[in-house]
Amino acid sequence: MSENRFAVIGHPIGHTMSPFIHRRLFEIARIQGEYTVIDIPPEELPVRIQDLNRLSGYNITIPHKQRIIPLLDALDPKAALYGSVNTVHNSTQRKGYTTDPDGFLKALAHHRIPLAGNVVILGCGGVARTFAFEAVLAGCDVTLAVRPSGAAKQQALVQEMTEKLGGTVHAAFIHDLAGDIDLLINATPVGMYPHISDKPVSDKVLSRCANVFDAVYNPLDTALLQAARANGANTADGMAMLVGQAAAAHTIWDGSEYSEEDLDQLIEDSAKEQQRCFSS
Repeated sequence: MSENRFAVIGHPIGHTMSPFIHRRLFEIARIQGEYTVIDIPPEELPVRIQDLNRLSGYNITIPHKQRIIPLLDALDPKAALYGSVNTVHNSTQRKGYTTDPDGFLKALAHHRIPLAGNVVILGCGGVARTFAFEAVLAGCDVTLAVRPSGAAKQQALVQEMTEKLGGTVHAAFIHDLAGDIDLLINATPVGMYPHISDKPVSDKVLSRCANVFDAVYNPLDTALLQAARANGANTADGMAMLVGQAAAAHTIWDGSEYSEEDLDQLIEDSAKEQQRCFSS
């Protein structure tokens, strides 16, 4: 294992803000660290795990958050409960964690949006699982909404969450959404570059939303968020989540702690960097 060498893995993984954010976190903590980007197709992950084991740790994005689990030695209890890993620490064992919940809660707090009431989550992939589990644990009335093509995966997640957490998690198709929504969460890639004019729901749905959070961060101000604001909703973009989950990963890797002021400044700086890269 190489000291203080870290990376983010995913596929495809072109432009990502992770190196900018993690390098800044190393600077704030006054720790020397290297952070790179590694593109690994799904079929290559079992073979490439030996290379990843030589790192001090790494972050994980689509499509590896669940695929990585059988290749690890141990899971943090929350990662085991959620069935999703976005951070690995290589020390005496290869242990998987999920810091997405930390980032999610940071994003809502940063934008002063409560996690309460009727919560609708669009999608049922790795990050949607995090949102759904956190919302249920917070006592929200949760609906997982997907397109018809995602029905089988949706039903499997609803059943899993019901068995693990109890209570009721509702299932719906996106085109059937009706009624008032306290918090709408986009956990799909709809609206991500280069398809920046796409929205996962109609303006009719948005007109009934009090708050909208979009996990997409490229672009930062998505068509969904623009339409939500035009319909009177409070909005939150994905940058605060990205910074929050990254900071939590550093706490796992080296025990670093960060002040709210440091993180708020990094969110602002990261947003400016993202806009600079997006417009160039």
